[in-house]
Amino acid sequence: MLGVWTTAQVKAAEDKLLGRTPEGALMRKAAFGVAVRCAAMLRERTGGVAGRRVVLLIGAGNNGGDALWAGHFLRRRSVAVTALLLAPDKAHPAGLDALRRSGGRVLTADSLTPEVAAALGGADLVVDGIVGLSARGPLRPVAAELVAAVDAPVLSVDLPSGVDPDTGATHGPAVRADVTVTFGARKPVHVLGEGAVRSGKVHFVDIGLGPWLDEPAFSVLEPAEVGRDWRVPGPDDDKYTQGVTGVAAGSATYPGAAVLATGAAVLATSGMVRYAGWAADEVRARWPEVVATGSVEDAGRVQAWIVGPGLGTGQAGRDVLAGVLADGVPTCVDADGITLLATDPTLWDRREPDVPVVLTPHAGEFARIAEPLGIELGDDRPAAAGALARRLSCVVLLKGHTTVIADATGRVLVNLASSAWLATAGSGDVLSGLIGAALATGLDPWLAAGCAAWVHEHAGMLAAKGAPAPASAILEAIPDAVRAARAVAGASR
Repeated sequence: MLGVWTTAQVKAAEDKLLGRTPEGALMRKAAFGVAVRCAAMLRERTGGVAGRRVVLLIGAGNNGGDALWAGHFLRRRSVAVTALLLAPDKAHPAGLDALRRSGGRVLTADSLTPEVAAALGGADLVVDGIVGLSARGPLRPVAAELVAAVDAPVLSVDLPSGVDPDTGATHGPAVRADVTVTFGARKPVHVLGEGAVRSGKVHFVDIGLGPWLDEPAFSVLEPAEVGRDWRVPGPDDDKYTQGVTGVAAGSATYPGAAVLATGAAVLATSGMVRYAGWAADEVRARWPEVVATGSVEDAGRVQAWIVGPGLGTGQAGRDVLAGVLADGVPTCVDADGITLLATDPTLWDRREPDVPVVLTPHAGEFARIAEPLGIELGDDRPAAAGALARRLSCVVLLKGHTTVIADATGRVLVNLASSAWLATAGSGDVLSGLIGAALATGLDPWLAAGCAAWVHEHAGMLAAKGAPAPASAILEAIPDAVRAARAVAGASR
């Protein structure tokens, strides 16, 4: 897994490392990494490096210093470098001196003067060194005016300025980078919410921080790990050992939810899928391999349940949820199931102690079940998901552009979407089917939810082929997504 560390963790590690290295050495190492990436971007865009024009947006602090030193290294490759100083009296002295010595041009940028506008307008690349990890809040007016005038590709140093480094949230003007170069450790801004979008492609520069870092605040699953953990039949398996998944979903009004959730469980390589509900005829018509009955009591034994998609929130839906929770097997509760738990918390009493439950709320469902418990979503999604997981002793998969998976022990996974195309009707039903199938194999519920989120997102990307795709297309791409993860896992051995 790829670790992600908070700014406090990174700063503590940097302080330890700085005490053991010569003054300025870490900054120059980081800046050289920025310069290398700048050169690569120039080459990709213009076909060359020498003679190209780079503009540095320089604020106070070390990120501005990194950018200035990067400009110094670019000058050695005959790049025309102009530094626009937003706070001239607070610019990093050594970095500014290095740039001037190497022939870089320096302008004060306390407003968008014609000279400043001309520099920005002629740039082949702009480097964002406005603020660093200590900053909070949106860009100030002058910085926002300069950023709005940029028409060239943007490389951000460590993070896109104006985005909260620990939550990825924005509350006003902020930089949207094409590339972000980060040092020592990945930060929350690179994988959470708007920050993940505004960071663009993130490149990591190792400055030797690893030995001084604590355990990561949360992690990102890599495809090889998904491929290794996703269960597929072996030579000694049969339909029971591979995992029997139960689906209690759909209604006369929403039969499609049952078809989608059941189909996802089938295509996720469940050994057997049992369906229980009002949409049995529709499910049989689409998935003849499924054993379909009208009630949970008649379904037979399963290793995991999916309950909630399209179920309805009336008494009939409540009875189904109560029956599933009383069955004593790992359960994924989605959609209407979450609403039922929010409106009638006594349903939790049907759950046997220590039986895993995975909740899969979107933001509205999260508020429905969490706010009565005094937990608000806010900007810090990992913290909110973790608080709800601890309170309810379950796994919480909080949907969004970045999916956050938290459990009651404090473990947090994040899964970043490559696009917003999964935001389509029925997509969540597919995800719940994947989670249920993974739970039925006996996989750790936290990891099962994380792997399912990855397969879901990758299936969505494969189905889209450059344009949004409906849930039924996402469903059909599941085998290819699993195959892709397993191929990477095989290559990594």
